[in-house]
Order: sequence, then structure tokens, then C-alpha cells
Amino acid sequence: MLLHFHVSPPHLPRRPKLLACSPDPVIRTTWFAPLHPLPPTLLASPASTTDAGLRFREKLLYLEHDLGLDSSRALSLNPSLRSAPLSTVHSSAAALLSFGLLPADAARVFAMYPSLLTCDPNADLLPVFHFLLGPAAIPFPDLRKAVARCPRLLVSSVPAQLLPALRFLRRLGFVGRRRITCRTTLLLVSSVEATLLPKLDYLRGLGFSHWETRSMVLRSPGMLTFSIENNFKPKVEFFLHDMGRDLSELKEFPQYFSFSLEEKIKPRHRLLAESRLRMPLSEMLKVSDGEFMSRLVEMRLSLVNDKL
Repeated sequence: MLLHFHVSPPHLPRRPKLLACSPDPVIRTTWFAPLHPLPPTLLASPASTTDAGLRFREKLLYLEHDLGLDSSRALSLNPSLRSAPLSTVHSSAAALLSFGLLPADAARVFAMYPSLLTCDPNADLLPVFHFLLGPAAIPFPDLRKAVARCPRLLVSSVPAQLLPALRFLRRLGFVGRRRITCRTTLLLVSSVEATLLPKLDYLRGLGFSHWETRSMVLRSPGMLTFSIENNFKPKVEFFLHDMGRDLSELKEFPQYFSFSLEEKIKPRHRLLAESRLRMPLSEMLKVSDGEFMSRLVEMRLSLVNDKL
């Protein structure tokens, strides 16, 4: 039985001003002058419940001071918010908090997807949470992590997107100890036809068998979220042509694709190449900078001793 949200406004602590960042949208911009709270006597007066201007101002105060949002941006991206009653926004916020999200999580969700501020929680939010708890088998204590890692879940259709992706991923092998968890729910918002299949086809095109490809993505699920053009291709090219390594090493260490090409792979390969040394991929990339340099010095000393 579905719960219906007709509740009093949730008590959300006032959030500090946040700076613009990417990919997260702006929660509060520096140019927007925050509103001054209305005097308690004015808010409590009968006129405040009938005057449209005061009700609208009260809504802006809630968006800014309770949710910590940039109300101008929210109104721009969701015009229906202008005429929606404040109780609608209260219901959306209450729905998120009732499933374990923190006020800061709710603010981030609304900042990324302002349309949720005026959604019908029973029609738009509850089906997603029921999907996560039911078919996806995400434990209730992990719901917050799942949504915080991928707020896009809340604006994805269960029958058109989430269920088909879950079924495909399970056929691929994401079951048992490899099952979808709060750490991998990002895969559920990926299109099977436009995103998941092309990446599997690319890996098979490199020469990996179906079972080798399957094993690689099960061991490193993040591979299914990486771009073919911006991740796979440049890293494969550098791996084969600059590093001169064999593809079998990628089969053994598919996590290679999760490391930065410019910040980690190239610099460490360059240091090894300058000393004519070689490390297994996992030893080369998984350790900290300090540990890598320590091992590099040891290898250099060992090389000198062998020549003596």
C-alpha cells in the first residue's frame, strides 16, 4: 500500500552558501541577494494566508533558507514552481527525508532536478524507491547512498529505464556477490542500447571474448560508465603503442581504465621507461605516489647491484 504525503514542512537546518561547481548545478549563486525573513507577526497574520505576494515570498524563503537553493535558478528551470503551493514542495522534501536522505542530500537532488520540487511524490518518487527496495534489492539503510551517488535515479522511469537495465545487468552476471548495490546503482540509469551494449562491443572488438569481456566488467563495473571516445580509446592507444604492453594485462587488471591517463598512467610509465624498468599494471597504478617512488628506488638500486 502506497503512503501519501500530506505533511507539515520538514525541519531542515539552514545550509551554508555553496559555490558553483560542475557537474553539480549551483545551489546558491553569489549574485543572488538572499531574502530577509519576514517578521513573525506578519507571517502569523491572517493576511499572510490570503495575499498571493506574501505566500510567494514565503515559498522563496523556504527554498532559500530551508533547502538552501537558488530560488531564481529553480524558478527558471521549473516554471510551474511559481504557481505551485508551498505544501507541494513540503511533500516532495518530506518524501525524500522519509526514505533516509539527509537535508543536504535533498538539497542536492532538488538543485540538480528542480522539477522534483513540484512532483507528485506518490506517482513520481515512491515507484523509484519501491523499485530500489524491491526488484533491485537495495537494503533500506543503503537507499541514501544509492540516491546520493546517483540522483538521476529519481527522474528515471521504472518500466522504461530502470527495470530493463536491471534485467540486462543481471543477465550479464551482476548477481550474487556481484549484484547491484548502492555503489553500482549508477549503472541502472544507463541505456542498454545506447550505452551498455556499445561499450561491451568495443571491448570485444579489441579481441576479448564474450566471457573475458563479461569478467572484466564484473570485476570493474565502473568500466560501463566510461566514455569510449574519452576513456577507452586514448587509454588503449597509449597502452598498446606507448607502453608496448599486451592486451592480456588488461584482462587481468581491467581497473586500468579507472585511473587518470594524464595524472597517473603517463607519469608513472615515463618514470619506469626512463630507468628501463617494468611493473605489473596493478603494482604500477594501485599504490600511492610515495609507495610507487619507494618501489621505483628499490628497483633502481637492485638494477645497479646486479651490474656490480
